[in-house]
Amino acid sequence: MALQEDLDRIDVMLRQLQVKWDLFFNGAEKKPPTELQTQVETLIKRLANSEIRNNGDRFRFQGLSSRYTTFNELWQKRIRAREEGRAFGRHGIKAEQSAPLRPALNLAFKPDEAPQEFRVADAARDSTAVRALYEHYVEERKRVGEAAPAFESFQALIGKQAQKIRAEKGASAVDFRLETKDGKVSLKAKVVK
Repeated sequence: MALQEDLDRIDVMLRQLQVKWDLFFNGAEKKPPTELQTQVETLIKRLANSEIRNNGDRFRFQGLSSRYTTFNELWQKRIRAREEGRAFGRHGIKAEQSAPLRPALNLAFKPDEAPQEFRVADAARDSTAVRALYEHYVEERKRVGEAAPAFESFQALIGKQAQKIRAEKGASAVDFRLETKDGKVSLKAKVVK
């Protein structure tokens, strides 16, 4: 049960960290939440170095670890942009200023083992998973020379698909992944009971 408690704690701490970083970037807080971030990193590193035998727990840990890595990248970019005086829009650095987002470090896995599925039960509630899926989708579409839709359109599509699949299949959630075939990027869904 200690593993479940640690995973729950990471989930709660990640949400708190998001709120505290938002407050910092909006000017409501003077200092970044480095103490809380250090606690999250320590807990993730400790679990990354332990053996997780249960597949469900391992998958959940992978998702939390990836979510932290993605957010950490975003926070570091925002800090750099702020220090350099660059404009930072609602969803990140303006397109002409940004490099493709690639997690610099996945604490739990080697790059070729990084999870490529994103679990969505509700697109609004699981916005971090949808955002990470969208970033991978945009990157892959750029790689094959296709334009990507706006995030809001993508989030609405994922929300509709997840809701439809959950209703038709009696699923608790849907795992989405990207597949590139013949120069076309497509989304594939897998039912989670």
